[in-house]
Amino acid sequence: MIRYKLTCKNCDNSFDSWFSSSKEYDKLKKIKQLNCHNCGSINVEKTLMAPSVVNAKKNKIVTSNDNKFIKIKNKIKEYQKFIKKNFNYVGDNFAYEARSLHYDDKKKTKGIYGKASIEEISELKDEGIETDVIPWFHDEEN
Repeated sequence: MIRYKLTCKNCDNSFDSWFSSSKEYDKLKKIKQLNCHNCGSINVEKTLMAPSVVNAKKNKIVTSNDNKFIKIKNKIKEYQKFIKKNFNYVGDNFAYEARSLHYDDKKKTKGIYGKASIEEISELKDEGIETDVIPWFHDEEN
């Protein structure tokens, strides 16, 4: 698989797209199957991209945006530290505990955090229970 950054020459929209190979991109371009999802134009071209390299020791992809990733990861870790300090961890029982807090007016406690499936989060939101999903880095991933 190969990822190309594409730019629409019509509306200057930039977007990424994946192809099975560079030949696949060329084939789709030739038969006019590449189009801008913003304006529908077929006047779409590849732009220059920094290559991604796999680090064999850690089997992770290293890109030119590594500093940006590190800054974002550090910001998320700050949020995690705040959440751990100010909220109760309920583990896999998040959906149950969120409903319990929402429907029991007598139960007063600080906020909670834990694990829930996408379906559980969707159901909670449908019931009017406010939830947010954030990425979570575990301590062993430092």
